[in-house]
Amino acid sequence: MKESAIQRVNLCPECGACPEVVVEAAKAEVAIGEAGNLVKLNREAWNTLVEKIQTGELKKI
Repeated sequence: MKESAIQRVNLCPECGACPEVVVEAAKAEVAIGEAGNLVKLNREAWNTLVEKIQTGELKKI
């Protein structure tokens, strides 16, 4: 991903009104949620989350 790229992933692509994940490499942050219910992760926190998913520490519920 380019440094200036913004990647958006809607967590429910069928309706478009559900929370989304917005990765902004230039700002080194990731926003997860929707208006009024939003969390922002810095690069370190996001990378830790991805690592825990990839290693299997976090699994589907």
